[in-house]
Amino acid sequence: MKTHQEIRAALTGPNGSIRTPFLRDGSVDYKGLRAIIDRHIESKNGTILLTAGDSHYVSLTEKEIAEVTRVAVEHTAGRAMVVAADRYYSTEQAVEFAKFSKETGADVLMVMPPDWGHSTTPESLIEHYAAVARHIPVMVVTNIFIPRGFAFGMKTLQLALEQVPGIVAVKDDFCGDFGRKMALLVHDRWAVYSGGLKQNHLDIHPYGCDGYLSSFTTFVPRIADDYWKAIQSNDLPRVREIIRKYEIPWFDLIASFPGGFDAGIRGMLELYGLAGRWRRKPYHTLTDAEMDRLRNGLKDLSLL
Repeated sequence: MKTHQEIRAALTGPNGSIRTPFLRDGSVDYKGLRAIIDRHIESKNGTILLTAGDSHYVSLTEKEIAEVTRVAVEHTAGRAMVVAADRYYSTEQAVEFAKFSKETGADVLMVMPPDWGHSTTPESLIEHYAAVARHIPVMVVTNIFIPRGFAFGMKTLQLALEQVPGIVAVKDDFCGDFGRKMALLVHDRWAVYSGGLKQNHLDIHPYGCDGYLSSFTTFVPRIADDYWKAIQSNDLPRVREIIRKYEIPWFDLIASFPGGFDAGIRGMLELYGLAGRWRRKPYHTLTDAEMDRLRNGLKDLSLL
């Protein structure tokens, strides 16, 4: 089992999340999955990160989620830390998946509890995290707190610090004022990982943040590397320039397509030769004409 220090080190700097690729018929593209993992490791990612969102767990069966996890761990083969992820599992389900993830060889489990109808409490979530953490180190994801608000999320995190020693990291999707105060609260004990964009990372970096989720590590790792070097040297003009020149126009581009940013990123998987653009229906997959516009837009930004 990795120590807290080893987990923090693996989550330091930019890492890319693993998007489960699909073939045109909708089946999981395991060859493409292995190619994406190899690209991340070649880009010196310290962590292979599966997530309920980017890994498309909402459209996978339980059996497929387990198989994606198994293949990710097997193909990583110790070359990086592996963070597995669950998806809106009941506590009993989450515990069983935690056991499976640990037996498979995953190092950490990102836990996404269900909260339909605002049905959880901070106390019931603590019971959930604690049950899972008995079997594998846990990463909390703050996405669950967004609909519940600032006070609910902060109370849950405070209780988690006090009562669940098996939590080792947090991935922040809430951002803004919550992200800053979350980092101040937990960073001494947990690795803090910023989801999304460099802008979100920069916002909480001064308050305690080890690393961030970067799509550029999958496609143009030099930009992620340049940003991280600028962060380490406190070169804020360079940080701002990278965000201005690359991140903002890139995200505007991929978010402009039917199907949103994920459709755009999956189009990039095809353009960069990693996997196909395909998404499971009813999600929209970019058409040939939209792929042409994506290709030209990336060339205009010197990203292709």
